[in-house]
Amino acid sequence: MFKKNLFTRFLVAVLLIGLIVANGLTSFDGNKLFKSIEAEAAENAPKYVFYFIGDGLGAAQRQIAEYYKQEVTGDKNAKLLMNTLPVAGINTTYSADTLVTDSAAAGTALATGHKTNNGMISQKPDGTSVKSLIELAEEKGMATGIVTTTRLTHATPAVFAAHNASRNNENDIAVEFLESGVDYFAGGGNRHFVPQNWKWGKSKRTDDRNLLTEFNNKGYTVFASKDDSAAFRKYEPKMGDKVIATLAYSHLPYEIDRKQTDESPSLGEITQKGIELLSKADKGFFLMVEGGRIDHACHANDAVGSIHDTLAFDDAIAKAYEFYQKHPEETLIVVVGDHETGGMGLGFGKNYFVKVDGLKDVKASVEDVLIDKYDGDKEAYFKYIAENFGLNDLTEEEKAKIIKAMDIKDSKKEDYDLVTYGPNYYCPVAVTTTHIISERTNIQWTTYAHSATSIPMSAIGKGAENFGGYKDNTEIAKAMANLMGFELTK
Repeated sequence: MFKKNLFTRFLVAVLLIGLIVANGLTSFDGNKLFKSIEAEAAENAPKYVFYFIGDGLGAAQRQIAEYYKQEVTGDKNAKLLMNTLPVAGINTTYSADTLVTDSAAAGTALATGHKTNNGMISQKPDGTSVKSLIELAEEKGMATGIVTTTRLTHATPAVFAAHNASRNNENDIAVEFLESGVDYFAGGGNRHFVPQNWKWGKSKRTDDRNLLTEFNNKGYTVFASKDDSAAFRKYEPKMGDKVIATLAYSHLPYEIDRKQTDESPSLGEITQKGIELLSKADKGFFLMVEGGRIDHACHANDAVGSIHDTLAFDDAIAKAYEFYQKHPEETLIVVVGDHETGGMGLGFGKNYFVKVDGLKDVKASVEDVLIDKYDGDKEAYFKYIAENFGLNDLTEEEKAKIIKAMDIKDSKKEDYDLVTYGPNYYCPVAVTTTHIISERTNIQWTTYAHSATSIPMSAIGKGAENFGGYKDNTEIAKAMANLMGFELTK
């Protein structure tokens, strides 16, 4: 709408110039007219932009997290903040080569306005690189930031600051970040930034480059590992600071696990630190925040893991909302997902219930914790899930399912039923256990991968009205570009 209005004003201006020239009025200053058009564009653009992307965040994930919040708070009217934002819509997610997208293609669409094939990072299917919203924000002089709970080189953060034919080339993506100009990086994945002989841990690099040292030489303050978490928390940004924080070897911990020790900062904390740093910039900022492990939990069909990471994502949105309340005329918050993961269904068979109260006793994630808990000792495993997963009252049928999965694990069999026991990179015992928890709640899963369902978005702030309605994911990026006066790659 804004772009059309701007074009109409331009046509009117051209006609006025023609009339003035025709009447011999040579004192007219055309430069003033074009300056006024540019000024109007600047007035309509928010100064501070928050782009929240929940990886794997579909309607079911948002809804079950809200139900859970109501249960644990005792407030039946409790809402996720993201579910209260005044502008809402639905987005399609398909990629250029398949209806079921991956995060690289979906992220590319959200970052650049272009469809691409699964696996590609901010490139068209023919390999042509396309500029991201963060790159365009930098061209306008804005400060920029990328925050994630995954590795920084993972698909969604990568599409905003790199261009590559494959999301798997994480070492190359890390090198591209060096030249990206992004002011604030925070997430995990130091393994792609440090050399093979790094004295503080392992590396996935195949060369001897220490990219963290190179970032430091470029003026970045570096927080290299989990051991720097305390220093990161105490750090107080100053005008002109740049930061890279790689606070884990791979991904940051699941929120349900992180809360057990509080050794690592939460997504809300690293988002807040980004706000403190970027808000010192004169020309505003563009901050992308990814709740990346919602997706990982749903791949493992871990309902409780997804709930806790969705709640952590909502807490990060709350940090942006607090900023918005101080700068309501200058701030935009857009909350989207890249796709749904797991085919999470709330309700199954003939049952008309979803009982979330039983989920409160789960204390650990499936993928990072439960997956390694069965080592052949059946009694120890049953004791563990009784104490940490609320399964102290297994029925004979439930126990028999777990024992069958144990027998598969013990036999080292790899050609078992995928639907029942999951891909072989998961433990069939852990998958069986998490399915029992889901079934008790009346949650069911259709896949260990992504689904093609449309997903919700919401927004608030200056220009938020441009993002509502039924849109494709590419239209979100295009609406953002139009609002900001950015020129997306054709």
